[in-house]
Amino acid sequence: MRLTAITAAFALTATAAFAADKTLDIGVSDALTGGGAVYGLPQANAVNLAAKEINAAGGIKVGDDTYMLNVIAYDDKANPTEASNAVRKLIDRDGVKYILGFCCSGATGAVASFIENEDAVMLVGNAAERSITTREIPNLTRTRPPADYTGAAAGTFVAEKGHKRVAVLGALDVGFYASYVDAFEKELNKAGGEIVSREAFGLKDRDMSPQLTKIRGQEPDAILVVGYVEPAAFIYRQAVELGIDVPRYGFTSGSEEQFLRVATSEQMEGVWDLRPTELTLLSASENGKAYHANYSAEFGIAPSPSSPYAYDQTYALKNAIEAAGTVDDTAAVAAALRGLAVPDEVVMQYLPVDGKMFDVNGQAYTSNGAFQWQSGNWVFVQDLPSDATAYSAFLSTID
Repeated sequence: MRLTAITAAFALTATAAFAADKTLDIGVSDALTGGGAVYGLPQANAVNLAAKEINAAGGIKVGDDTYMLNVIAYDDKANPTEASNAVRKLIDRDGVKYILGFCCSGATGAVASFIENEDAVMLVGNAAERSITTREIPNLTRTRPPADYTGAAAGTFVAEKGHKRVAVLGALDVGFYASYVDAFEKELNKAGGEIVSREAFGLKDRDMSPQLTKIRGQEPDAILVVGYVEPAAFIYRQAVELGIDVPRYGFTSGSEEQFLRVATSEQMEGVWDLRPTELTLLSASENGKAYHANYSAEFGIAPSPSSPYAYDQTYALKNAIEAAGTVDDTAAVAAALRGLAVPDEVVMQYLPVDGKMFDVNGQAYTSNGAFQWQSGNWVFVQDLPSDATAYSAFLSTID
């Protein structure tokens, strides 16, 4: 499925494009349908919103030229083959040099495996598998920190809560969820705690009662849930229905609206989400509040917490193109991304490494945070340990 920004929904973009000197096509490959769409569709919306704003503000300035952005989006369904095909169409058929989106790690990893050989720049959003930025790919950057960067912080937080016996229920056949749990366990063990059970579910599963019943018999003093929003919401609901009365921690990055499609606010009360400090309205910066309002007005629904990763990609690309002074030399633009300070327009609160948004691996970092469901909302409670410089050095040691 091919979508372009020149639609009725983006009439302002189209109007601006006709008046522009030149048009720059940018591509989006993301999950617009299927289970991954809970992350991918908000990312695609975020790119379109940023493009619309950039166009309305006068476009991208390159020498004497002004470029208006036109977004071409394909649905990769979070599938590696579909993502490879989508990116091939963007590069080979549409002539796109700048490709954004990428919510899910399997699909992203497939594209990352060949993008270095292309005359293109790949900007990765929500996909959290660590290996995406350990390959020293010069034309790839990522705005979301790797899962184990956050998992270690989560393990420290849960240990400090005094929990010694933690049961894990997660999509453990997905690499980045497994790496989150491994890092979590390492820090929990340091504090004398242990993971007493690792129960798995598939991303399409919706009845986790058998796993929860088994966990209940092991009498943990806390549960950790890692997975997509919808199955996680079923787990939180079914844990209450089974009378499991222990603290519930998770790694999901879902919005209030997404969880309330499955569970009631009462069933969610007290649940923790231990994740990067992504957009949550109650703790948002001024940029975050404006993004929330503009996104809600444009699409009629609140943005998901992780969607600004893609919005920020678009502004990082704009600033890098202007710094490089070219839209044709992708190597120069990729190098400019590596040297970029955090742009003023971004929503996420990044932790620069050596004063730059992206480190030598092309990886950006935010802080980590503990969010708790309280009376129908995710509430930011506290920061979690987040040493971006130390983690960046560690990431550079991995092949």
